[in-house]
Amino acid sequence: MTWDTEFALSVFPELLSAFVRVTLLVTVVGSLMAAALGLVWAITQRSLGRRSLPLRWVLDFIRMTPIPVQLLFVYYTFNNLSALTVGILVFGIHYSTYMAESYRAGIESIRKGQWEAATALSLPPHRTWRAVILPQALRATLPSLGNWAIAMFKDTPFLIFIGVLEMVTVARQIGGSTFRYTETFTIAGLIFLAASYPTAILMRRLEKRLAY
Repeated sequence: MTWDTEFALSVFPELLSAFVRVTLLVTVVGSLMAAALGLVWAITQRSLGRRSLPLRWVLDFIRMTPIPVQLLFVYYTFNNLSALTVGILVFGIHYSTYMAESYRAGIESIRKGQWEAATALSLPPHRTWRAVILPQALRATLPSLGNWAIAMFKDTPFLIFIGVLEMVTVARQIGGSTFRYTETFTIAGLIFLAASYPTAILMRRLEKRLAY
């Protein structure tokens, strides 16, 4: 089958619309939620020490359970929520468990002397975290957080399990009805690339900026 430029241009607006309305929305909001919750999980585990074992079990369970299973469970359990809302919540909470591990590694990379210096200066806990620990930990954590956000971006096709039509699903439907998969999936792939590549570059620049 030869490439049909006219057909490719005709399906581009529909694929771009599905990307913006679903794929991009879920990724952006889900990533912000995951980054915030992941930091909460990491700080809580550090603060509680051994008492955080039940929380670790819960986070491990969420992390080790497949996303499609979580989507279906939440969708049918909380049927008063829209499918798109369920998708955002599930992706945000699921990836927060991975980001929590990234935060934890960044926090544990801080030398013991930094903690001791904060204690010697009688800094309150919230000041220690905000002014001493987190600024240093985030520098080591940022690349990993960016990778998890991109991974979430590529996992959005799982939303089809709860009936949310994101870009890849729309591309498959168009290809199935027109028998022209080459153009539809090529356009979908180019849209993914156009969104993910600048994001990766931005994360690298931000990483370098925080390093100074």
